[in-house]
Amino acid sequence: MTYNKKTIEDIAVAGKRVLVRCDFNVPVKDGVITSDKRIVEALPTIKYLKAQGAMVILCSHMGKPHNVFDAKLKLDKKEIAKIDALPEEEREAATAAALEKAKKDVKKLSLQIVADKLNELLGGGVVFANDTVGEDAKAKVAAMKPGDIVLLENTRFTAREEKNDPEFSKELASLAEIFVNDAFGTAHRAHASTAGVTQHAGLPAVCGYLIQKEISVMGKALADPERPFVAILGGAKVSDKLNVISNLLTKVDTLIIGGGMAYTFLAAKGYTVGQSLLDTEKIDYCKDMMAKAEANGVKLLLPVDTTIAASFPNPIDGPIEVSVVDSDKIPDDMQGLDIGPKTMELYAEAAKSAKTVVWNGPMGVFENPTLAKGTIAVAEALAESDAISIVGGGDSAAACEQLGFADRITHISTGGGASLEFLEGKDLPGISCLADATRKIVIAGNWKMNFTPSEATAFINEIKPMVAGKDNCDIVFCAPYVTIAAAQAAAAGSNIKIGAENVHFADKGAYTGEVSAKMLTECGVKYVIIGHSERRQYFGETDETVNKRVKAALAAGMTVILCLGEVKEQRLSGITKEVVSMQTKLDLAGVTAEEMKRVIIAYEPVWAIGTGLTATPEQADETCGQIRDALVELYGKEVADLTTIQYGGSMNDKNAAELLSKPNVDGGLIGGASLVPAKFTAIVDAAQ
Repeated sequence: MTYNKKTIEDIAVAGKRVLVRCDFNVPVKDGVITSDKRIVEALPTIKYLKAQGAMVILCSHMGKPHNVFDAKLKLDKKEIAKIDALPEEEREAATAAALEKAKKDVKKLSLQIVADKLNELLGGGVVFANDTVGEDAKAKVAAMKPGDIVLLENTRFTAREEKNDPEFSKELASLAEIFVNDAFGTAHRAHASTAGVTQHAGLPAVCGYLIQKEISVMGKALADPERPFVAILGGAKVSDKLNVISNLLTKVDTLIIGGGMAYTFLAAKGYTVGQSLLDTEKIDYCKDMMAKAEANGVKLLLPVDTTIAASFPNPIDGPIEVSVVDSDKIPDDMQGLDIGPKTMELYAEAAKSAKTVVWNGPMGVFENPTLAKGTIAVAEALAESDAISIVGGGDSAAACEQLGFADRITHISTGGGASLEFLEGKDLPGISCLADATRKIVIAGNWKMNFTPSEATAFINEIKPMVAGKDNCDIVFCAPYVTIAAAQAAAAGSNIKIGAENVHFADKGAYTGEVSAKMLTECGVKYVIIGHSERRQYFGETDETVNKRVKAALAAGMTVILCLGEVKEQRLSGITKEVVSMQTKLDLAGVTAEEMKRVIIAYEPVWAIGTGLTATPEQADETCGQIRDALVELYGKEVADLTTIQYGGSMNDKNAAELLSKPNVDGGLIGGASLVPAKFTAIVDAAQ
């Protein structure tokens, strides 16, 4: 599966009906949501779409309303068997009572309660549809205006959802023009609302912020981890994690096994495990995995001591008498229920020495306080580690939340089953169906020291209708500081973004005439040019100061247009490749692969400044390719392939088409032509 997917920021959503698959399967008790965590996690995506002027249609499942089939109640087999066992004269009344109870149970799974919570969190504005694809849903969607939000009724109120029924998928897809999946917890299910909708009506499919975070963090851990890379697996049965173990043994430096499945591994070593949980059919598999670990040079850690008891606690959280023995000395009449203190220390040390740690599954019977010590020790070790720490969903995530360690873990997955299948290396249907990320084409105008606020307003108002609907590229105008507010006001509601022409690296201080990243972001500025060739030539900008500015802008959440290029003497000396490669490395020193998602590079030959000279399309393509090669060295091919590299040396309406046709040229940083609406629009047309 490709880990880089298009996101809501890669597609024009203004004025479009956007269907968003959320995970609103929240716990409810006595009509009250006991945890709104999943709803809160969906808010960034919802707020972004609303702010962009989309018409936001939310859908989700809640629970397992198996008694509901297309709004007709049907009793399950167990209930029918109970009724059939009754005397004949009692069956009719029992059937009526069972159906009435089923109706009440189903009503409890309505998403109306989620709509109420969303209205509370968003300050109102969420309309609830009483069905999913019925007349009420269609009417409420048809009445939507930009910025409106409609929540559809529980998608599982029809059996067609889980069957991925083509007709139901088609009806759901017909409500929208764009599909967004932001429900990682159900991404491993090929249901109508998670995958089926993408098969109809040419519906563009992208991910929301939640899925983007899941696949970027876990995807990087699996594809390009910082090492040492340690994986910790727990849980009851080996059979539950067969493919996870096998897959991770090709990726990690150390694999740690705990929980009930550890005893099958211990048995594979020839130890007696008493009454401990044992999967006898998987002993040979465990032997194979130990051999695979040795062959791959992977350190496989198993418990060296074990917390044992005479029986499994009943009730699960009740008092229990335990003792600790070495793992090869478990008595025949006892069973292992948690790792022992020596193992806790061993596992914690391995976790703390790692650079990347993935954990999925508890170390023992975590529900019992006496048998939770091993799980607590692992959670604490991850919280104290400097490593990138990733915790799979389910019990491991619950442990971190309950113990108060959640805010010290890099990433806690929102999907138990989905995160497990992700670690297996499986394709997740709800993610595979989303469009793969491609390089953005960005046409950015640099107004330099031109335009007063009134002139900027007039320019934007003139060009706005000329570029409307031209969404195959991002359109940005970087303006002098004093014109930014006027340009933003004029561009509101359009596909035009306003950026700045420079930024200082300090947050504040005695830097007269300078502007900080914080100042710009509080003004709503998201793009900034740094290291422009004119600033390098006229104002003594160096790679050191460029790097400091880049890091300050990225830290503030801005997207950087980083300019670099050679002077005439360097071009004539044939050292262009060496110059731009060195500039790339110096200017991006300390910038992470994740931050590179917000970096655009503009190749700007200094010798083209004010000379009217332009690199030939072949020269521009070659040098942009050399910059991309430098990015491969720094970040790997995946990051390099997704980094936008513009050409910025006197691109205009006459030469744009040929320059943009080259494979390594992903847009333009436009100077003089950005001051003339017709010329700039011609460049945008070429980019389309």
